Amino acid sequence: MKVLGIDPGTATCGYGIVHVNGGRIRALDHGCWTSGARERPELRLRTIFEGVTGLIHEHAPDAVALEESFVGADARIALFVGQARGAALVAAASAGVACTEYAPARVKQVVCGYGRADKGQISRMVRMLLSLDCEPETSHAADALAVAICHVSMPPLTRLAS
Repeated sequence: MKVLGIDPGTATCGYGIVHVNGGRIRALDHGCWTSGARERPELRLRTIFEGVTGLIHEHAPDAVALEESFVGADARIALFVGQARGAALVAAASAGVACTEYAPARVKQVVCGYGRADKGQISRMVRMLLSLDCEPETSHAADALAVAICHVSMPPLTRLAS
């Protein structure tokens, strides 16, 4: 199974692709797309849409897993994250790839064993679980890999129900 994980955001949107074969999980690619604060919103969303579309064409994942929006004190940020999620969802739907969303606490629980793990813990666990030479360059890429790891770690019926 091959999964594209997405950590949505309009300023920085992380992605990570993992592949499970014979019980062994490995990273195929990870990184993030960034855009400037002065860039028009539609151009920021197009960057995400085209990035997800390109990764789907390049890697042909079986599924796309996204981290659900965390609604904090700033409604404006939640709106922007929602727009980024929408761009990724539409890209996946256009390619015919099924999407599943996971709450941040669920991802942390699966990857770190603790639903309130911090960014450093996530990054270290992602490195260990994927046998990477070093931690991912950004927390966004680490979070995207964690979402993908969460998806492949779920029992098949749980993935269908999510």
